Amino acid sequence: MQRLLGLLRSPFATQGRSYKSLVCVLGLTLCGSTFALDLTEHEQAGKRLYREGQSSSDAQLLARVGSSDMSVPASVLPCASCHGTDGRGRAEGGVRPPSLDWQRLALGQGERQANGRSYPPYTDASLARAIQQGVDPAGNRLDAAMPRFDLTLADQRNLTAYLKRLADERDPGVKEGVLRLGTLLPGSGPLAEAGHVVRAVLEDGLAQLNQQGGVHGRRLELVVLDPGSDADSAEQALRQLLDKEQVFSLITPLAPMLDQRLTTVLAQQNVPLIGSTPRSGGSAQIFDPLPGLPAQLLSLAGHARDALGLAPDGLRVVYAGDEQAPLAEQVREQLVQQGWAPGALQPFDGQAVDGQGIVFVGRAQAFAELAAALQAAGRQPYLFAASSQVVGAVANLPAQWSQRVYLAYPFVPEDWTEQGLATLAGLQQRQGLDPRQASLQVNTLCALRLLTEALKQIGRDASREQLITALEGLHDVATGLTPALGFGPGRRQGMAGAHVVAVALPGPRFTSVTPYRPVPDTP
Repeated sequence: MQRLLGLLRSPFATQGRSYKSLVCVLGLTLCGSTFALDLTEHEQAGKRLYREGQSSSDAQLLARVGSSDMSVPASVLPCASCHGTDGRGRAEGGVRPPSLDWQRLALGQGERQANGRSYPPYTDASLARAIQQGVDPAGNRLDAAMPRFDLTLADQRNLTAYLKRLADERDPGVKEGVLRLGTLLPGSGPLAEAGHVVRAVLEDGLAQLNQQGGVHGRRLELVVLDPGSDADSAEQALRQLLDKEQVFSLITPLAPMLDQRLTTVLAQQNVPLIGSTPRSGGSAQIFDPLPGLPAQLLSLAGHARDALGLAPDGLRVVYAGDEQAPLAEQVREQLVQQGWAPGALQPFDGQAVDGQGIVFVGRAQAFAELAAALQAAGRQPYLFAASSQVVGAVANLPAQWSQRVYLAYPFVPEDWTEQGLATLAGLQQRQGLDPRQASLQVNTLCALRLLTEALKQIGRDASREQLITALEGLHDVATGLTPALGFGPGRRQGMAGAHVVAVALPGPRFTSVTPYRPVPDTP
């Protein structure tokens, strides 16, 4: 197995030319309340101030915090950091910032109440006083957690202008009848076949959803671009997805050459991604259905200690290839936190290495070369590796490695329910997919399942920030093909461990010896 596993319609029926102008006028009116409109220069400046704490001038904006009026750059505490990019406020640290919907603030009738206090509707002047002095229209002190911003008259006018449009603005990719998703899938090169499989699974799954009415009345539309063969072409394709194609979210892209660039671009625009985590580490915007390699290898280490009786200093972390070094160091550090004493990292360059057990990080060919070097040196340690990296080399290992090789699998066929198996078989039949690529197919199905579940929870008025929050709140999601998946505010892997599978040779024959169990959090 491998790890890489609607259009806008007018609500009016035109029944002749006499309705044409009326429809146009009403259509524009509806767009004004339903879709994001072009922002004026002042509103764009207000948006930058709201989201990034940046003034329209070159001067640095300051915010005063707490009873001591300690000054910090406004870029550290922009309005959106507490009230959200959609202005709805999000609970954090026991504080619930209020919604900044201008209709709620200023257009209601009579007195308003909040926190047991009454106050009249906001005006431009009282809003400025609240932002700069921290008092509401009735003169009540706002919560001490609310920073006070030292704004110029121009900045205050820009911010007020944007707040009046905030409720009208939708995130890219959200339209009346369509929600656009994007992905990067190669059409040529070593990942072309995997790209074909992922695309087939996504298109099939979205077709099934759309036949059932989509999600909250919106058809889900997929935009696929080829990332090319290098990091520059991949980043260009990514930015095209976000800037030109205006997709709402990314799902299961296959562009490993992006790595750290991916996390940077996603963070800049707060774009959620459901799919594999980059080698360089996680991201607040990236939700991976399956466990990362460190969690899988820690499951193997648990088996080495509990079932094989290896001493704390019995494991060595060996990596092949400079690009694997950061991941190997991450594994070594987590082993130390779990009570192991693995020593220094050992790069593999064709030589035999010491240790009762070797935790290997690298590709299949290097794994086979390591086994051959050990055999030539008369050594026979336990070999531990993630199936996604090395399973292609296992069949050709000599019989002496039987029951000495243990692989981590995020899921095994025993995890599949009758309904899950029927879903997978139906997909394979409709799309003509090879059952031997089941791991990649399951991974993609899980990503689509998690995305769909989160979209259903956030309702019709979707935003990227709401999607990220909804994904964080998913727990025990049954897929019928894996152990239950779930995330959390500090957790971006849907699973936190793996099955441990022993390899019998010749064959090979695979036997699950330790069922999936979450790896304990490191101290």
